[in-house]
Amino acid sequence: MIRVGIYGGSGYTGLELMRILLRHPDVEVTGLTSRKFKGQPLSDTYPLFEGLTDIRFIDASPGELAGMADVIFMATPHGEAMAVAPAFVAAGKKVIDLSADFRLRDLDVFAKWYHRHTAPELVKRAVYGLPELYREEVKKADLVANPGCYVTSAILALAPALREGVIDPSTIIVDSKSGVSGAGRDPVIGSLFCEVDEGFKAYKVNGHRHAPEIEQELSVLAGREVKISFTPHLLPLNRGILSTVYASLKKKLSTAELIDLYRSVYGNEPFIRVLNQGSYPNVSSVKGTNFCHLGIAVDERTNRVIILSAIDNLVKGASGQAVQNMNLMCGLREDTALGMIALFP
Repeated sequence: MIRVGIYGGSGYTGLELMRILLRHPDVEVTGLTSRKFKGQPLSDTYPLFEGLTDIRFIDASPGELAGMADVIFMATPHGEAMAVAPAFVAAGKKVIDLSADFRLRDLDVFAKWYHRHTAPELVKRAVYGLPELYREEVKKADLVANPGCYVTSAILALAPALREGVIDPSTIIVDSKSGVSGAGRDPVIGSLFCEVDEGFKAYKVNGHRHAPEIEQELSVLAGREVKISFTPHLLPLNRGILSTVYASLKKKLSTAELIDLYRSVYGNEPFIRVLNQGSYPNVSSVKGTNFCHLGIAVDERTNRVIILSAIDNLVKGASGQAVQNMNLMCGLREDTALGMIALFP
């Protein structure tokens, strides 16, 4: 049995990790930390766990948690993981970070969008945790940087087209919409019910911190520097991301041909579903699951491709992908505990 510790477990990603790990046959959650809720049962914070687990939050140091677990999930805010990751790695633990602290390979870029990195020696050691691109590297890693939610939806939408060289990388536009849980559990005015309900708005226009992360991975796929236009929007939903991606084709291709290309690339991927021609993703069809649904259409009038990508931002966009990475790191079946069917309606 693999002992798992969750460092910073009281937020939505910690909740989602517990929801998945409690049904994992090879895992026991042995430590769940929270300074704010120290000593409280998890079920007091999240009543959905009533009768399912008696685990309580503890205020444990990194060294104490490392002594209780084989695998550590760091579900802390950006900037906090880099302070504790060195202790977990030095203790020989397998570590999956759900924050942005180890996603960007260029420390100058990280400093521009976040702040100075305090554990630069670990950045090169970290493997970017998108299994569809880095599966073999993840298997051998002891530190994995779990991708951002917007980033996951955008990269999965674009990877086959970029890798096969059928689109012009300089023409990429990513238009994404997310549910409110992407803002976290702490109260923020812009996420309050009255601010969000019956509304639909863009935010951080021309300045979202996921943009350089998307560009980093798309540049690897394209084999050249890629700059994109990226605009996030807030939907009056609890969860889900729908990204609509546009790019110019380098040559004439039909919708059917592009769907065939995507299916040839993603045919063996356990969590990617390329929809039939004329069908397009809906966030309600992936809610609560680790799946990504992709829909593709070619605008023959403009010779542009439109790719639509739907994920659950808390599962494939965060905790589900983190468990997927853990399974790979521990030599387990990649889909273990992740075969959830969507919560519909």
